[in-house]
This record gives sequence, structure tokens and C-alpha cells, in this order.
Amino acid sequence: MHMWSLCTHTHTVSDLCATGDHDCQQVCISTPGSYKCACKDGFILMDDGRTCSACSNAAIDTVFVIDGSKSVRPENFELVKKWINQIIDKLDVSDSKTHVGLVQYSSTVRTEFPLGRYNNKKDLKEAVKKMDYMERGTMTGMALRHTVDSVFAQGARPGVQKVAIVFTDGRSQDYIGEAAKKAKEHGLKMYAVGVGNALESELKQIASEPIAEHYFYTADFKAMSQIAKKLQINICNEEDPCECDSLVKFQKKVEDALQALNKKYILYGK
Repeated sequence: MHMWSLCTHTHTVSDLCATGDHDCQQVCISTPGSYKCACKDGFILMDDGRTCSACSNAAIDTVFVIDGSKSVRPENFELVKKWINQIIDKLDVSDSKTHVGLVQYSSTVRTEFPLGRYNNKKDLKEAVKKMDYMERGTMTGMALRHTVDSVFAQGARPGVQKVAIVFTDGRSQDYIGEAAKKAKEHGLKMYAVGVGNALESELKQIASEPIAEHYFYTADFKAMSQIAKKLQINICNEEDPCECDSLVKFQKKVEDALQALNKKYILYGK
């Protein structure tokens, strides 16, 4: 009878990513004695933990950043919540695909719910409906910083397209330039939606390039359909047509929901 002894070695376990002993399709990340797979920007890791995919099942991390200042008015705030839910209805919400977060800002900023807390439409829409109207000031710069430093920093998935939809109805009471620049430097695709007394100059600072395709403004939501026409997005990148395809579909869904809202928004003289 042979006696086998188990030898334990104290030398460092080899880097499996460096030695090629892995089956990751795109990116290999070393961990002690093992590895995990990741994907390039615009792709998402599939359920097998190895392969990456884009196109129709590409994931998007989306955060709505909503102005809850008193000039919006309670009736219109309810309509904005319906508009958010109309967009959610059209998104491919699930654990592995689209995640949605919600931020409301006024004189302060509040995360209503973080990315990934609700991974089905029913729960998401219920949470949106429960959002209480702050009804105070308009600190848009503070809201943008919070969205980048807190919501996306803590909840975004690596390699997933990050989108923020900023809705405002008035002039910001703080500076937005640096906060908007930082958001774009962190890879956020920024959409700016303004109504009423929102300043076009501020919306343009928030919006991603090409600016004309990422901001919506009107004095009255009834005119939104004309604005939507000039926002037909064409960001196709030959290297990554799938990422482009998912974003074009996303933009179209946002436009459709805005056009549904223009018919209902109640405009007050200010």
C-alpha cells in the first residue's frame, strides 16, 4: 500500500491570465489563484461568465436625474413620473440587461433608488410612482456630481454603457460646467431634457456630443415632436455596430416617450 503525502508549496500561484490558462473571450482579470472574465466597453458578460455580447441584448445602466423644484408644479411632477415609466416600459429591464436608477434633486439631492435594486419593470414602476416631490430649489450641478460620484460609482457594471437622462424646468442655482464635464469624462452618455425656463446654454453643457442630438428643449411640451425630428441619432461606429444599434434603439424609445408626454404636460405661466 502506497502512502501519498500532499505537498503544499509556498511559492506564488502563477498568473493564469498572463499564462493564457483561461477561457475568457475578451478580458481576463487575475484574482489570487484564479481569474474572472470581463468585457470591453459596449459589451456585457453573458451568463456563462466567459463570453461577451452586444447588439439587441446589450446592457445599459440608465439613471434618470429629475428636477423636483417648486416651479415644476405637483401636477406636472406626476406627469414626469409617468414619462419615466413610459420609458421603463420600453427598456429591456433584467438582471443581465438594462438597470435603472433614479435621482431627484431640488435644493438637495436624493437617490430614490440605486442601479440594480429593481430588476423587473413592475417593481421599478412602483418605486417611481412612490417618489415624493421635493418642491424646493434647482441644484443641477450638485445633482450631476452625485450621479457620477455616488450612483454610477457604486452601481454601474464594468464595460456597460452608462446613460444619464437629466430633466429640468429651470435655471440651475449652482454651476454645472465642471460636473457635466466630469460626467462625460467618466464615459456617461448624457441626455438633457428641458422645458419652460430651462436654459438652452445649460442643457448644451450637460448634453453629450454631438450636442444637437442629445438635448431636447421647448418652452412647451406640445412642441416636442418637432424637436424629436432633429434628434435622429446616428452614432454608428464601424468598429462596434452592435453598441450603436442598442443606443439608437434607446434614443428612439426616449423620443417616443417624450412625444407622449408633450400631449399631457400642463404649462403654467411663470
